[in-house]
Amino acid sequence: MKVQLLGTGSADGWPNPFCECESCATQRTRGRARASSAALIDDSVLIDWGPNLGHSASLHGVSMRNVQHIFFTHGHPDHLAPDFLLWRSWISDLTTLHIWGPPMAIARFEHWVIDDAPVSFHVVTPGDECIARTTAGNVVVQVLEAAHGHGNGDVFADEAVLYDLTSVDGDRLLYASDTGPLKPYTISDVADRDFNVVLIEETFGFKTDHKTGHLDLATLPTTLQLLRDAGAVTASTDVIAFHLSHHNPPEQELATELAKCGARVVDDGTVINTRASRTQKLLILGGARSGKSTYAEQCALKFQDVTYVATGGTRADDAEWMARVALHQERRPPHWSTLESTDLVSAISNATTPLLIDCLTMWLTAKLDEADAWNEDETVHTQAMQRVNAEIDALVHVVEQSPVELILVSNEVGQGIVPDSVSGRLFRDLMGIVNTRISEVVTDAVFVIAGKALPLQAITSLLTKESL
Repeated sequence: MKVQLLGTGSADGWPNPFCECESCATQRTRGRARASSAALIDDSVLIDWGPNLGHSASLHGVSMRNVQHIFFTHGHPDHLAPDFLLWRSWISDLTTLHIWGPPMAIARFEHWVIDDAPVSFHVVTPGDECIARTTAGNVVVQVLEAAHGHGNGDVFADEAVLYDLTSVDGDRLLYASDTGPLKPYTISDVADRDFNVVLIEETFGFKTDHKTGHLDLATLPTTLQLLRDAGAVTASTDVIAFHLSHHNPPEQELATELAKCGARVVDDGTVINTRASRTQKLLILGGARSGKSTYAEQCALKFQDVTYVATGGTRADDAEWMARVALHQERRPPHWSTLESTDLVSAISNATTPLLIDCLTMWLTAKLDEADAWNEDETVHTQAMQRVNAEIDALVHVVEQSPVELILVSNEVGQGIVPDSVSGRLFRDLMGIVNTRISEVVTDAVFVIAGKALPLQAITSLLTKESL
């Protein structure tokens, strides 16, 4: 199953365009904005279409022409903007679009459908099983009851639903937007489902007096624990918090809080591909102070348990180094384990939880030191290099064979001037070899520059297409 988040924000997005609170100001300063929540599954099934969905899809390079089914959770305008049907009617030769949703949501389309439009409407209620037929096969969607009623006569809120979607390849998604703590019978409905992906709302952050049908950082952990106890969420489930608002703390703090309950936050446009190997291995390259370690830590927050493998040692006599170590420790969630070691082969071989290894540069330095590779005696140096190359071979092999998720951080050192020393050139060349060989056995690699991560596989794919 391929899931693309075309929006991860709440009704007013994040930041709220009129607000200057710390949360909104931080988002605005960083040039970040989240559109209303929506998810596209396997390019053919969409859940919710809010007022900015068309723009968001185009921004992320997505055409909506091949969407065959749209499931709406309820009729609130941030989830259902019916005018898209008018735009669609201006395009010819489109196949029938099937629209599913609760009664009042479907009623909102009354004045937006022209005669003979290729559109078919389907009313759903909790307990229904829907078969969405796509060109790739049947997608099965179970309709669940949301806890979104505000007690204020809001029929759109009271009729809100959640969706349990099983894709053509059998993977499962729970789409739980606009809901408070789930009712016991809803938890029972999804017992033992072992979802691959759970998209669950988290609107109000530390604000717990909102008295609305939404989740916050107090009720979300409780809800997830109930889902875990029921077997709906397991150790392999990717739990992503969305429908985010400015009531949340700034993103870095939010990510840390979510990690405590085994959830993570992702950007608009993010693609989750459950068809990829269950064991994800990510190489993160970058220069000094590029933001690569911070990015690695953010990536690791998606895992409930993480072992941080520090290869640089403590260096108690180096105040500047100790300050760097303290800064790293401060950023990491307190429940992560830490292992200080340069024996990466053993660390990876014995790992039972995901590892964040920071960094391969310090590891290579240690291996060169241990082997006495800087020795100018030709015989000693030759033997040392044989030992170092064997260490590199062993590391590449264990990374390739590892059954646990790995995030490996390394420095890109080959973009500056040619070092003027033999030892400098040796290190530069070997670091390039290590990075290249590791990149060949991981599932993803990114290059971080000025705090921004560039996906190297995507660039390689683009260059390949351009050369054809």
